[in-house]
Amino acid sequence: MDSPQAAPPGPPDTGPAVPEPRGGDDPYLRVDDLRVRFDTADGVVRAVDGVSFAVPRGRTLGIVGESGSGKSVTALAVLGLHDPRRSTVTGGIAVGGRQLVGLAEEQVRRLRGRDLAMIFQDPLSALHPYYSVGRQIAEAYRVHHPRTGRRAARTRAVEMLDRVGIPQPARRYDQYPHEFSGGMRQRAMIAMALVNDPALVIADEPTTALDVTVQAQILDLLADLQAEFRTAIVLITHDLGVVAQVADDVLVMYAGRVVEQGSAAQVLRRPQHPYTWGLLSSVPSLHGDPDADLVPIPGNPPSLIDVPSGCAFHPRCRYAGDRSRTVVPALGPAGAGGHLVACHLPADDRAALSHQAVPGAGVSR
Repeated sequence: MDSPQAAPPGPPDTGPAVPEPRGGDDPYLRVDDLRVRFDTADGVVRAVDGVSFAVPRGRTLGIVGESGSGKSVTALAVLGLHDPRRSTVTGGIAVGGRQLVGLAEEQVRRLRGRDLAMIFQDPLSALHPYYSVGRQIAEAYRVHHPRTGRRAARTRAVEMLDRVGIPQPARRYDQYPHEFSGGMRQRAMIAMALVNDPALVIADEPTTALDVTVQAQILDLLADLQAEFRTAIVLITHDLGVVAQVADDVLVMYAGRVVEQGSAAQVLRRPQHPYTWGLLSSVPSLHGDPDADLVPIPGNPPSLIDVPSGCAFHPRCRYAGDRSRTVVPALGPAGAGGHLVACHLPADDRAALSHQAVPGAGVSR
């Protein structure tokens, strides 16, 4: 259903540069044309392929997509956690105006934990089982404050445990990870991530293993801390309900590429890419028919060793035409306010099909 004239295979269309962030501030994190490649025995894995975005302080960017879309690989690249012996990272990653790509590992390590930090998906595996939770938080503080004594570091750790809502923080300081509930472990991970007051926090599926009540508490906590410290947050998730609740802006990834990005209201209420329609159609709507069947996306995500030609989503897309199969679509304007989409469907067709594919736009914002 895209343009009736087929195009020969070739390079992707030339798209716009990364959109300026909303909110009136300069971006604290700017990622430009990020590419991450892994050389394996089976071939080259192009895990991230030309991703660009910007996040100012005090705002949250939600990066969504299925497993294997490149979300977590992007996050680890920002933190400089890819092993240079097994990966190739190119493009630009600027944090607070400082370019990280090509920076010496020791310099990146000094920034990590102080200026940028990560909240991992599974705190039980991220926390060391042989050390108390409080000691681990205190040591994370002392790494970046080497002149701080143990007593002062303990005081800081207890303060952070209290700040994230853990009861009896002085007693909990001496307890081990297995003595904490799942929700409390995640709170402890947040305390560790924020102990040095970083300006940027990357949260990788921070609520996946938690029940809905604890999920809500963790998301509220992140929002409160962001309001207090004006932290820039990158939220990696597959849960569009979480994105609707906390994100200011949304980046939709598929097969290592950005297929749609814009404000949360734009992407969730007026989605423009068939993949985004599929994601929204597969989750319940608060405003739709409660008896309506959820519609899964047909097929499976592609191998990143052998990504389909043209639009990588075309084998799963009912609207794909000849151009979709041969030419990689570039991000282009999908409306006002920096809403971008990478799709060959004409704008009028996308607008009409969006209402049919996602009645009520799936989730509310």
